[in-house]
Parts: sequence; structure tokens; C-alpha cells
Amino acid sequence: MSSTPFICRSCGEDNLELVLSLKQTPLANALLTFEQLTEPEKTYALDLVFCSNCSLIQITETVPPEQLFREYLYFSSFSDTMLQHAKVLAYRLITSHRLSSNSLVIEVASNDGYLLQYYQNQGVPVLGIEPAVNIAQVAQEERGIDTLCEFFNRKLAQRLKDDDRQADVIHANNVLAHVPDLNGFVAGLELLLKPGGVAVIEVPYLKDLIDYVEFDTIYHEHLSYFSLTSLDRLFRRHKLLIVDVERIPIHGGSLRIFVEHGTEQKKRSDAVCELLQKEAEWGVDQVIPYQAFATKVDRLRQDLLALIGDLKAQGMQIAVYGASAKGSTLLNYFGLDRGSLDFVVDRSTVKQGFYTPGAHLPIYAPEKLLEEQPDYVLLLTWNFADEILAQQAEFRRRGGLFIIPIPEVRIV
Repeated sequence: MSSTPFICRSCGEDNLELVLSLKQTPLANALLTFEQLTEPEKTYALDLVFCSNCSLIQITETVPPEQLFREYLYFSSFSDTMLQHAKVLAYRLITSHRLSSNSLVIEVASNDGYLLQYYQNQGVPVLGIEPAVNIAQVAQEERGIDTLCEFFNRKLAQRLKDDDRQADVIHANNVLAHVPDLNGFVAGLELLLKPGGVAVIEVPYLKDLIDYVEFDTIYHEHLSYFSLTSLDRLFRRHKLLIVDVERIPIHGGSLRIFVEHGTEQKKRSDAVCELLQKEAEWGVDQVIPYQAFATKVDRLRQDLLALIGDLKAQGMQIAVYGASAKGSTLLNYFGLDRGSLDFVVDRSTVKQGFYTPGAHLPIYAPEKLLEEQPDYVLLLTWNFADEILAQQAEFRRRGGLFIIPIPEVRIV
């Protein structure tokens, strides 16, 4: 870690404790061309620290957002699970908040319009805010979603407010973890939200990360890892109140919070009060649960390496499903590469033809599994396991087996 004290992104505390070091790794989505395989790869420290003042878990390295997100490879619409998740949520909000042609729904980090399309199809005006140029272009040209290709912050929120474009509903799904300036982002939400409006925010849940050893969700794009406690402290700092919370299974376990203007505790649901109490009892403000998590990660590493080593010794061919960011963390921290694994398949056409960072595995379309019929497939996108196993029914019928590494190594 740097000799300069790291400052907590939420509360500004400078006395943070190291929980887990995943060493130096390349950027998780920095896929390589064949020509780049012989060039040096830049790596960055991936150290996880704990702030005892506000309970936020975070990494210490901040790679500039312009470098990470201006050209992006994750398209939400490639996942049927994500599309269904978005559709159900949109229709629910349309009904519960009586949205109409006089309303406005804004999504921050709107990706390719995967969510906003369902509002627009029902006649509700929408605005996407998406910094990735390539993805914003898809949203506009293929789905007709009005999209600002910008990073969201307090300044942009003020500009939209001045233009009388405050929102009845603001969505921010899986973006808060990416934000270096948490206070500026949340201050922007406070400005952009209409009086009486609601912000619906989804973040991967820290407790699930800890309980299910989801260490591979730690990578340089994910700067922060939230408990409800740390979120509550962050939002209350900006006169926003978490009035309701839901635990949802997406991405290995997430929180969906509903945020409104105000500070009146009586507006809160029982679910919020109960989960805050459970987190206090669990030890959210103590370093001990996080140290135990680090021990489990080391055990998982030993188990998976032993299995793959044994299978390779028997001459088995092992492929990989998922050229995902989480997969990059696992492969690089565990030291798995072309000496242990043969190739990767991924449904995303924008990743096919490239090579994974660090491990240098070639990426193909999923049809490659039936062409090659490897003995085993290491499933790195385990958060979509049900969807992928169903899609690969024929591969499994022919005798192919999947290795699921999280939360414990198992073969299906």
C-alpha cells in the first residue's frame, strides 16, 4: 500500500485496516488482441480495506473512470436474466408510482437501454445517462433511448435540474460501487430527484460477498462494497433517507434500496430497521468478519487449484465459461492460465476474438463447447448459473460437466 494514508471515500477517515490483498492484477475488462499478447500488461494493486468509522469496505486503488468506462464491454442485454429483472422492476414502478406521459424516469449508468426500454414502451418519458460511448450509441440507435453520454455527478444533476428535468424515478443499478466521489454522486441524486420522487438503487450486498466467499466480485471497477449500514450513513449525510430495502438474488446477492428526500425515521419500513439491527449483531462495524472472509478465500483457492491440478494430471480438457470481470479476478489471483485451462467461451459478441487479461485465454462463442466437447467447464459467471446451465443442456447431455467455484468448489 502507498505510504500516503488512504482516505475513506465516504467519510474521509484515514485510519483503515487491510482485510485482503489480491496482489497486482491487470484491469478486469482489459481484453487483449493477439498482437498485444507479447506486450507488457499494466497491473494495479487490488487491496481491500475496512473503515471502522462508517463501516465501508473499499479498495485503495482508483483507476481513472475515463480509462475504465469510456469504452465498455459489458452489455446488460446479453443476459436474459437481467432483461427479465429489469422488466419486472419497471412495470412495478409504473404501477406503484402511477407513472404516465407526464413523468420522467432517469437511469444513471443506463447501459444499452435494457431497463429504460420497458418504461418507454409504456409511454413513460425516459433519459439515460451512460458514459461509455459505444454503449450509449447502441441505446440511442437500436432502442431509441434518449441518452446523455456523460458521467453522473453533482454538476450534471444541477444542469438537468436547471433545465427542469428532475425525475420522478431515478434508477442507479450496479453503478454506486464504481464511483470514486461517493458524496458528489449522492448529492447529485438529491438534486435530481423531484420532491416526492424515489431513487431505486441496486448494489451487490457486502454480507452476501462475505457469506458466500464472492471475492471475485472485487476488481478495480468496484471501488466500494456496501452494507446497508454504510449506505445509510452515506445517504443521511445528504438529507436522503432509505425508506425501504429488499434483498434480491441478482449478481450473487444484492440490496435494492428505495431512497426519498427527508430524515424522518418514522418513514422507514420495518425491513430497513431489521436489517440494520442484524448487521449490527453480525459485526458490520468490526474487522473480525472480514478477516475470517480472507481465510475462506485462501481455502477456496487451495481447493480449486487442487481439483484442476488433479484433472489436468488425468489428461482432462478444461474450458471456461465467462470472460467476465469477476472471472479475471479469480484467474489472476489463483494463477490459472493457459497451462491449466484451454479456452474461454462467452455469449457477448463484443468479447469474442479477444484474449483474457493476465491469463491470455482465447475467447470464443459458446458453440465452441459443442465443437470441442471439453471434459469440464469452469463456470466463472456463476451468478448466472441457472441460465447458462439451461443453455448448455446439449453439452451436458453429451457428458460435459461444469465446475462451479463459488461459494465452494462443486461439480454439476
